[in-house]
Amino acid sequence: MSFLDHLEELRWRIVKIALSLVLCSIPCGIFWKKIFNAVMLYPLRFANPRPHLIFTSPVESVMISIKIALGGGVVLAAPFLFYQMWKFVSPGLFPNEKRIVAPAVIASTVAFLCGIVFCYTMLPFLLRVLTNYAGHLLDPYFKVNDYFGFLLKLSLAFGVVFELPVVSFVLSRMGILTPHFLVRHSRIAIVIIFVIAAVLTPPDIFSMLVLAFPLLLLYGLSIVVAKVAWRPK
Repeated sequence: MSFLDHLEELRWRIVKIALSLVLCSIPCGIFWKKIFNAVMLYPLRFANPRPHLIFTSPVESVMISIKIALGGGVVLAAPFLFYQMWKFVSPGLFPNEKRIVAPAVIASTVAFLCGIVFCYTMLPFLLRVLTNYAGHLLDPYFKVNDYFGFLLKLSLAFGVVFELPVVSFVLSRMGILTPHFLVRHSRIAIVIIFVIAAVLTPPDIFSMLVLAFPLLLLYGLSIVVAKVAWRPK
């Protein structure tokens, strides 16, 4: 396949991903109020004092409904998104390596959703720490767009980093990545992990640590996965 053919393939993959996001966002837009109650209010359940969600511009409530629809669309379309990504990569694989595409799609989807679930398990405790930091000196009023951006950025960050063992398995099975390489460069990986956690999370030390520690555990799990998947050639 030539370079132009790759570009054409990429263009159609992007078009299909965009269409899937639009289709999956429609039901989320219709039921955005239910999603708001279930997703945005849940992390506040342990916060003390309880934050108040506010909007400060006439169109902000409309914008939050659109953002909730798009965010929900990403989650609903996750299986199709990963399918398109792996199908784009598959032409560069050998025939025996293409057999891992279907398991990789399933594993990527499961890992992504597990990352989001793990994030939402930790969020109530994180927000409790953050809201208690100032005690009762300051009343917590969260702008709804800022708060949703905080939730979305953190949950998607967890979803992405939970893909690390899946990527490790695929690259190890292809012979590109070795367990020895991961072990030998573990110190560099630790530094990179904390840098990634600082970039992907909101600008506070608590959010960074909440992402960094699971990522360190996932790196260790990736070493184990690589040892299982590695096939010397």
